[in-house]
Amino acid sequence: MLTVFRWLLRLTIGLIVLAVLASLLTWYFAVRSLPDYDASYQVEGIGAPVEIVRSTEDVPHIFGETDADVFFALGLAHAQDRLFQMTMLRRAAQGRLAEVMGPQALPADDLARRLGLYRNAQASLQAQDAPTREALNAYAAGVNQWIGIVNDGAMGRGAPEFFLFPDVITYWTPTDSLAILKLIAAGATGAATDEIMRARLSLADPEHGPEILARPGLPVGLPAYASLFADARLSLPENRAGPESAPEAMGYLAPGPQLGGNAFGASPERTAADGTLLAVDLHGGLTAPSLYYLARLQLQNGGVIGATIPGMPVIFAGRSPTLSWALSPAAVDDSDIAIEEVQPGNPDRYRGVGGWTDFATRTETIRVLDDAPRSITLRETANGPVVPSLAPGLRDVTPIGHVPALRWTGLSRKDASMTALIGVMRAATTRDAQDALAHMTAPAMNAMLADRRGVTHLLAGAIPQRSDNHPTGGAMPSPGWLADGAWGGTTSLAGTPIEGRNGVGIATEEPGGNAMRQGRLTRLLQDREIHSRDSFIAAQLDVVSPAARTLLPLVGADLWFTEDPAAPGTPERQRQDALALMAEWDGAMSEHLPEPLIYSAWMAALQDRLIRDEIGPLADDLTRLQPGFIEAVFRNRGGASRWCDIVQSAATEDCTTIARQALDRAILDLSARFGPDVESWRWGDQHQARHVHPGLGRTPALGWIVNINQSVSGGDFTVARSGSVGHGDDPFLAGDGANFRGVFDLADPDSSVFITSTGQSGHPLSRHYDDLAGLWRRGEYVTMSLDPELARAAAAGITRLTPKG
Repeated sequence: MLTVFRWLLRLTIGLIVLAVLASLLTWYFAVRSLPDYDASYQVEGIGAPVEIVRSTEDVPHIFGETDADVFFALGLAHAQDRLFQMTMLRRAAQGRLAEVMGPQALPADDLARRLGLYRNAQASLQAQDAPTREALNAYAAGVNQWIGIVNDGAMGRGAPEFFLFPDVITYWTPTDSLAILKLIAAGATGAATDEIMRARLSLADPEHGPEILARPGLPVGLPAYASLFADARLSLPENRAGPESAPEAMGYLAPGPQLGGNAFGASPERTAADGTLLAVDLHGGLTAPSLYYLARLQLQNGGVIGATIPGMPVIFAGRSPTLSWALSPAAVDDSDIAIEEVQPGNPDRYRGVGGWTDFATRTETIRVLDDAPRSITLRETANGPVVPSLAPGLRDVTPIGHVPALRWTGLSRKDASMTALIGVMRAATTRDAQDALAHMTAPAMNAMLADRRGVTHLLAGAIPQRSDNHPTGGAMPSPGWLADGAWGGTTSLAGTPIEGRNGVGIATEEPGGNAMRQGRLTRLLQDREIHSRDSFIAAQLDVVSPAARTLLPLVGADLWFTEDPAAPGTPERQRQDALALMAEWDGAMSEHLPEPLIYSAWMAALQDRLIRDEIGPLADDLTRLQPGFIEAVFRNRGGASRWCDIVQSAATEDCTTIARQALDRAILDLSARFGPDVESWRWGDQHQARHVHPGLGRTPALGWIVNINQSVSGGDFTVARSGSVGHGDDPFLAGDGANFRGVFDLADPDSSVFITSTGQSGHPLSRHYDDLAGLWRRGEYVTMSLDPELARAAAAGITRLTPKG
């Protein structure tokens, strides 16, 4: 027995030693990929020495003799800090994620291949002007130079994630940058997914279903969706409504409006220092690292500083000494779904405007990690590519014997949007920037431009030309064989001005419920006669929910203080306590308060109770609160209070009864999670911002290391957007928010500030991986100066590049 014990002890000690050695070896190889910001390199591709001066926040300030040298260094800096992120974005655009992620990535790859993102990017390269192609080539050379440095110096493959993914890091090309822009465009439009949901609602409740998504600007008198296919050879399938998951591009993008932003500005006469002010926050899914990366470039026409996306030599929001700008996706209807009838007995032909027509087809193979390759047949019609997996629920609105095709401005093969974006970055005046935006196609952009004279708000991009006789006006899918449903081409929005009010301009990214956000911003800006940088920061960080201020007085009108006092510990007392708290609440979605949690749970339960009896399981897919719909119900607009009556019951319920039942349901659910004391609940306990690593974030154990979690204030409709995921066991988790915030003051440009949601580095072991996350959560910023002497004086490291030979 003693001998056995000794051998067990030796075995245990040996295993511990092996575990320690394995951990040390893992640590050694992981830290090898941390870049040395004080290193000097001899490189090919530049004509003169270049300096990359790193601030204490790891923001690179790049100084070179030519623009090409500066873009080269930007590519190198992006690759130093975000190489894994860049390669994942490229794979997402190419439809090659399954090669490193396995079968779970097949839906995303299938969609990217069908949309032809990479093919269209290749074709669009020749549409760029010569300076843009030069910038793209120089940027790609810089990325490739860093890959070469990593390989030559055995620097841990450039990022620790590459040890876990069998990824061969191929060299960067200009097409890769264009493809990522196409991917961004795909994640910035929600028009097609809205069409699909309206059609599903029409099938579930032909008379009233689409009211749930009603908003200003939609065509009036939409037909019942089923009536559009009354002459189809086969009838529509039964509505297969229910929760479905959308294909995700590794946590960055998914069908629907994932990217957007707010921007607002004030002319000099409305500012304390007589200088134009501009504020911007760019929204997206919360990832670690953030989608955006801060950088300063010293171009030949002056310095520029702001938010870039790794993979592209573009500053989307930033400033130069004379101009500041904010480019964020605009809420325009830039896509349609065309339902194509397949010829019976011949799946290679479809019904076109002039009769049966052959599909344009090709076959591609998707390689899958640890699995057999998948061959997919890609089909295209005169309307666009066939996309059966575009979004959840699309199969529900596709008749048997039909397939859906996508019309979208982003399918252009002559897309010069990169030329437009780089042109804005090089612009010296608002007029120059406006001229550059004439080249924009997709995504359509809200462009807020500010110079010393004032603020200009423009739309840029392409929108479809629809017939006045379009069957649905673009609000729902339509038969693809109808001539009236076809587009007559596209129209450029460039030069389309949007007038501000009293020297103030405001741009928000989404229609519908977020008109409330724009209304809140308008009030904040118009209530002050004179603004400063600090007042703009306060407006940008505002967490008061205009939806709560609108809905609570309506929903609770007949519930406030209407019951006799109840005994402590009873459900009735809980309801009274909750109502008493909300009667005193100002609508601030603070993470430290119970009221936002009660309100959010109440409104979610109320919306579900209003619609589930009419539309059934489809209610599970309406994951976002529709405040305009709830307001219409409780104001009884057009008889909308009929939604309060539960159709399956014999009694006729009124809206007060439904509101009380919904509140009781919400309190019961919250009590089960947080205990019976209403006043002890906190919004931040449930509303956690979870910045998920796109490759490792869902991996057990590793997710705990690479994800960043923190409680945050705000909500879906606050100016400081912090959108809830709306489904699952934790529906109020913050799934998206401001990836970048900036406030630019042209009266004192070096006092301008910006911040991203995580940190500059994508390396989980870098101190710059999450060093900005705490500042972002607390509403703090870092300064964005263009003073080269200040940058060098406060440098945390200087990387020096010299021409080889």
